[in-house]
Amino acid sequence: MKKASDLFIECLEEEGVEYIFGVPGEENLDFLDSLSRSTKIKLILTRHEQGAGFMAATYGRHTGKTGVCLATLGPGATNFVTAAAYAQLGGMPMMMITGQKPIKKSKQGRFQILDVVAMMGPITKYTHQMASSDNIPSRVREAFRLAEEEKPGAVHIELPEDIADEHTDSLPLKRSHSRRPTADVKSIREAVKALEEATSPVLVIGAGANRTMTSRMLLQFIEKTGIPFLTTQLGKGVIDERHPKFLGCAALSAGDFVHRAVEASDCIVNLGHDVIEKPPFFMQRGGPTVIHVSTKTAEVDPVYFPDIEVIGDIANAVWQMKEDIVPNGSWKFDHLLAYRKAEVEHTAPLAKDERFPIFPPHLVQSIRDAMPDDGIICLDNGVYKIWFARGYTAYRPNTVLLDNALATMGAGLPSAMMSAMVYPGRKVMAICGDGGFMMNSQEMETAVRLGLNITVLILNDNSYGMIRWKQANMGFKDWGLTYGNPDFVKYAESYGAHGHRVESAAHLKELLAHTRDTPGVHLIDCPVDYSENDQILNIDIKKLSKEL
Repeated sequence: MKKASDLFIECLEEEGVEYIFGVPGEENLDFLDSLSRSTKIKLILTRHEQGAGFMAATYGRHTGKTGVCLATLGPGATNFVTAAAYAQLGGMPMMMITGQKPIKKSKQGRFQILDVVAMMGPITKYTHQMASSDNIPSRVREAFRLAEEEKPGAVHIELPEDIADEHTDSLPLKRSHSRRPTADVKSIREAVKALEEATSPVLVIGAGANRTMTSRMLLQFIEKTGIPFLTTQLGKGVIDERHPKFLGCAALSAGDFVHRAVEASDCIVNLGHDVIEKPPFFMQRGGPTVIHVSTKTAEVDPVYFPDIEVIGDIANAVWQMKEDIVPNGSWKFDHLLAYRKAEVEHTAPLAKDERFPIFPPHLVQSIRDAMPDDGIICLDNGVYKIWFARGYTAYRPNTVLLDNALATMGAGLPSAMMSAMVYPGRKVMAICGDGGFMMNSQEMETAVRLGLNITVLILNDNSYGMIRWKQANMGFKDWGLTYGNPDFVKYAESYGAHGHRVESAAHLKELLAHTRDTPGVHLIDCPVDYSENDQILNIDIKKLSKEL
């Protein structure tokens, strides 16, 4: 017979768990005691449960394996809610373990007690309260299976104090080996036939294609057929965006150069489409043929109701299509690629604008120039995300971590910390607005304590810039969105990090190179000029692309 909390840790070890991120509490001290004796799992103590959840989710995004985080009952569990939604919408496998008061006898009434299982229900794939130590192996195995199965997401297990202290003779279950099913041959034939009969087909690479590592097969398909491709924000990097057939990233909702290219197509192959993203195009009756290639059937909504569905492992489906297709000699792509050429010509002079405070297009280009091919940028949420989605050329999968699902503020720093832990030999940068950074800035202490090598770039405009941009676009007066900030350089130094403040465009380049090549945690306070956001993103781009 062994203690239930010891068994729980053994089950996590059997699943290959490397880290548990979190904040302990009174109700999970048995679990913590058992974890202290594990030689395979390391506890990463964070300063807030939300930071722990964002780190666990990002571990899942990078590895495909479930990231695990720990909190106590009540306020600890409620602090996981945003991270749970982040993982669930973003397709990141994550397990939350929360404590609870004894469920068989209670001496404290309802103190701190919430129905956490019911609370987690709408934002997880699976949530369960352990009521018997004998069931721990099967419940843990089931939670991991569901977290990692397409579409990946969040799961939750509540471990009450008295159950954690029980004794049981149950043993961990081994992981099962499973493969995603392959697409039906007839659906492949139907999709290929539609492509061969089209005049100007395009590929749209979405979140699902990024998760399931389809890069190799997709590149072979594009090389054989010459069909151009674009990406959603969560599809960035699946194919190197320096490829001559790249049409751009759908960062705005509509009216950008890339949207005009899609509108000029008569057959759209949507690879790994996920309805949680802003649609890269809007379907209409009588419009182009839309082929849905994914592990799951399409979720139909008013702007998405595909004509042909190819369901199965995406990489295998693309390979089957590649083997079957005969490129159509009369396909026309020049007019589609002309939109991309026009976008590059519009962006290039903007990127050379060395004004101070720093102009967003120049910032994007400066960071791209500074980062190596395999460098990872982790964006928090703000208007700069649109500039990076449009202008930052992604060379490899999962090197641009944007959240275009929940689109939460506060995830940029924890996401970068996790990236640096998974890939200690690669350069990692968190890019945060001042608003988003302050939501989890306390994790700077965690980053310093862990000895991580990261740069945290803060785009400082003393306001909630994304909402300010929307406010201007809607014709409302500029009101209610500005605030003051701490001295970010001193703030970083108070944690034992290195603080820097940008003083010119040339100085920005120097700092990006210095922080990239110098170990430790660096913070760069970068004043940013957002004054032309509305003019460029809402007026100029739409006007220029329409004229083409």
